[in-house]
Amino acid sequence: MNNGKVLDTLKRYDYSFFAIASIIFIMGSINLYSATHTSEYLSGLYKTQIIYFLISIVVGVGISFIQPKTFMRFSYLIYGLNIILLIIVLFLGEKGMGARRWLAIGGVRFQPSELMKISVILILARYYSKKVIGDEIGLKELIIPFIICFLPAALIIVEPDLGTGLMLFLIFFVVSFYCKLKWKSIFIIGIIGLISGLGMYKYGLKEYQRKRILTFLDPSADKKGSGYNAIQSKIAIGSGKVFGKGFKKSSQASLNYLPENHTDFVFSIFNEEHGFFGSLFLIGIYVMLLFRFIHLATSVTKLFNSIVVMGLMSIFFWHTFINMGMVTGLLPIVGLPLPYMSYGGSSLLTFSICCGLATSISNSKSIF
Repeated sequence: MNNGKVLDTLKRYDYSFFAIASIIFIMGSINLYSATHTSEYLSGLYKTQIIYFLISIVVGVGISFIQPKTFMRFSYLIYGLNIILLIIVLFLGEKGMGARRWLAIGGVRFQPSELMKISVILILARYYSKKVIGDEIGLKELIIPFIICFLPAALIIVEPDLGTGLMLFLIFFVVSFYCKLKWKSIFIIGIIGLISGLGMYKYGLKEYQRKRILTFLDPSADKKGSGYNAIQSKIAIGSGKVFGKGFKKSSQASLNYLPENHTDFVFSIFNEEHGFFGSLFLIGIYVMLLFRFIHLATSVTKLFNSIVVMGLMSIFFWHTFINMGMVTGLLPIVGLPLPYMSYGGSSLLTFSICCGLATSISNSKSIF
């Protein structure tokens, strides 16, 4: 490729997804430093996070130069390999915090469950793009897509990782709804989901998971146990008031009152230090990113590409909605990171791959 073609490619390249993601990450890194700067063991995490981010961006940008039809062609293979990794995790995975979720390859630890979200989107997009010809989807047409989603979700829930397992079902619902799911089917799915949820609560959840739900309904029932995090999170958010306490002035972080303030509860610390208006600004950037996904999904001509982008949007939407709802007490506590704000290499890699896929599909209109 000569210099003229390189410059032309760079001019037509869609930078929007990585640009918005970078803005969120910069805010997240500053917040991570503030949340951990007083900790002897966590004070250097922001440096590690920057390295993770740079690696994830390199991977994401690399993916953005792969044509979307390649992902469609290998979607079944990608899905199958990820299923194998999930099975390996159950037997050979590293254990941490009571769960076996990580694989270590060459000294690098990662969670296959994170990449499974993208694998499910790719295979569902391929299936629906081949089967759906303008007609609405009934329950009969949902059997195979449901099995595609249920198999990895079950393996992930066994780890146990209930949050990510349920995330796959949420992605499945959004993608199916986008492919013209019948309202009758939505109603029936809702009834089945409610019955399944009640059954799972009674027979499928571990004791600590049931406690999380009970303390969500009444955090004061166990103030020093399962309800502690929720209470401290609300205190952090409430003390931020309108304009916040200021950078590095979070009492919940500096006094270590709020555990996991660098992962699941980063938004609590951000809210405490930057207040209502700061949080509103952050939410606005997330909304901008979500609308960019939606605009792309509705502007591409190929159904596979459109479904993939909408599925990728659902990953960002559900992660943001559930995490913020969790820390504000509107939803039960589950272990879902806030995109580009929470510490973690696997989640950063997943979100950057999402941005890379979306950029690839956007570039297919002007570069490929």
